[in-house]
Amino acid sequence: MNAVLTKKLTMNYSRKAALDKCTLTIPRGSVAALVGPNGAGKTTLLEILTGLIQASSGSVQLLDEFLPGSRGALRRVAFVAQNSKLYPSLSVDSLIRLASAMNPFFDGGLAKSRLRTLGVPLERRLGKLSGGQQAQVALTLAIARRPELLILDEPLSNLDPLARQEFLGLLMEQVATSGTTVIFSSHSLVELERVADYLILIVDGHIQIAGSLEEIIAHHRVVMCAPSELDGQDDVEVIHRQLGVRFGGHLVRIRSGDALSKFNGRSAALEEISLGYLRRAEDIRLLEEVGTQ
Repeated sequence: MNAVLTKKLTMNYSRKAALDKCTLTIPRGSVAALVGPNGAGKTTLLEILTGLIQASSGSVQLLDEFLPGSRGALRRVAFVAQNSKLYPSLSVDSLIRLASAMNPFFDGGLAKSRLRTLGVPLERRLGKLSGGQQAQVALTLAIARRPELLILDEPLSNLDPLARQEFLGLLMEQVATSGTTVIFSSHSLVELERVADYLILIVDGHIQIAGSLEEIIAHHRVVMCAPSELDGQDDVEVIHRQLGVRFGGHLVRIRSGDALSKFNGRSAALEEISLGYLRRAEDIRLLEEVGTQ
């Protein structure tokens, strides 16, 4: 069963494709980390999934049966945007009552209980709360809808380290107790590695890699050898070479277990894997630019 299934999803803005034929599957119950540089297409993808914008072409299916923005999806999908605006003149309690009035499935009791546990004063105006408290209010409003799919776009961007740790801890508590699927966009690879079990890497509107984080890490190695030794290896895909280094650490994707014994190497960390794909995409872009000149 899948939380998200896209096929050849494309989004064009003028002459540039923000997304280009993206095919993606995210299993239910996953905590999926969506990573990539600024302008890669992360926010565009999330906004399509939430129904805020419509793709130029391709298809999207949520929770095995719903179209983004449909009545069924709106009931089951919650979205916390980057820098969510929360009516600064309202008190926290007033905002909860407003959310309850607008959404018949909203659990106001859960929202109040969760925020009291966090030490967020319900009588205080939202504009007077700290950045961490405002982020927790935004997350709580989404969780109180009891969604099956929770989409978060850079929710940690303005939080200090302690607030980020608290945010992630409570998010994982929600996942453990409810089985909610989470898609989590962030630049913080170290923090994502602690909470995610699924990775999606997007660069220039293309999905570079997507899959179980455990499997991705298991199949990527940093090998120490001369660059020429990697040529003609059918069971090894070179992701990025350390050019100009006689015996450098090259990031490779191992297609078979037998290939592991061919080279000296070590397991690659998530950050190394992500950076390797980013560098490969940049190398390809530069070669294409040279070819058009």
